[in-house]
Amino acid sequence: MNRLAVTLAPLILAASAFSAQAQDPHAGHTMPAQTRPAPAPPSQTPARPPAQDPHAGHVMPPAQNPPATDPHAGHRMPAQTAPIDPHAGHDMPAPAPAQPNPHAGHDMSAMAPAQTDPHAGHDTSAMNMGPPDTPTSADTPGRPPEDPLPAAALIAPTHAADLVFGAEAMAASRRTLVRENGDVRTTAVIIDRLEVGFGDDDESYLWDVQGWSGGDINRFWWKSEGEGDFGGEFEEAELQALYSRAVTPFWDLQTGVRQDFRPDGEDTTHLVLGLQGLAPHWWEIDAAAFLSTDGDLTAGVEAEYDQRITQRLILQPRLEIDASASDIPELEIGSGLSSVEAGLRLRYEFRKEFAPYVGVEWSRAFGETADYIEARGGETDDTRFVVGLKAWF
Repeated sequence: MNRLAVTLAPLILAASAFSAQAQDPHAGHTMPAQTRPAPAPPSQTPARPPAQDPHAGHVMPPAQNPPATDPHAGHRMPAQTAPIDPHAGHDMPAPAPAQPNPHAGHDMSAMAPAQTDPHAGHDTSAMNMGPPDTPTSADTPGRPPEDPLPAAALIAPTHAADLVFGAEAMAASRRTLVRENGDVRTTAVIIDRLEVGFGDDDESYLWDVQGWSGGDINRFWWKSEGEGDFGGEFEEAELQALYSRAVTPFWDLQTGVRQDFRPDGEDTTHLVLGLQGLAPHWWEIDAAAFLSTDGDLTAGVEAEYDQRITQRLILQPRLEIDASASDIPELEIGSGLSSVEAGLRLRYEFRKEFAPYVGVEWSRAFGETADYIEARGGETDDTRFVVGLKAWF
């Protein structure tokens, strides 16, 4: 029995192997390596049991095809280097520590709250905030108040440099400074009117010239006026020599003498006290009072204004008023308002120093002055067309 079993055992094993090969259709085939798909993310994988491997328990022969070779196999690849630090080898200073909070550890709870606006909720749109700050004078109401000088500012000497260089040396230096920078001597000659007048029955001429020489404060001033008829003698002429001193930035106080010249030889000398300057709205004013050697007191006022039409074309209204404190029969002047002259001249400035003009002038005598003129057969009212020249140098 034992011998029979040993004899049948190889046959049984061969039959078992043949039976297994007949059941597997792929038995003995060379199968390529199976590539399994990557598992889906856990959130997308359905919850079901895993599939059973159909080859579980089968004896698979080794694959015949070799695995895919590396395309870079046998190539000499350069060694990869890490990026270089641009600050490598530099001595970098240590970063500054953070600044401590100056209020760290302070109890801030007791601080007073911010002041509220006293005008909060008020309508201030209609409030008058006062005049603007005008840079003109410390006395102008529009400027803020200025504190008075401290007492110590008035204790030291007037010129501090005197303590260093000596009062005598500095006095000479200040005189030189004034002479070279602030006391410039200038001279001017102004031909205000040099004209010819055309009336109803005669032609006349007139000059009104003045000039000065000196500095900004003190000047010698001279003036000359005269008129006459063509074909006859001049009617009158005068010449003034005056000392002029600036008393404000726009006004000069003038005093001196005036000499009158007349064809009848009745020359008269007067003392003069006048005021000349620029009034508000750019009116040029020349006013003076005259006291003659005979005791006669007269006065005259002249006013001119330049109205620019263009940079070169200028319209100038002019007004002259004469008055007397007493009657002067030999000069045909009555007391009170004696005469008025009003003119309008249009000039063209070819240059500032040279400007011809044309215009019209009306004159009238009043009071007893008019009576004197009518008594000798003259006209108390006269209108003339004038052509003249205004110049200066």
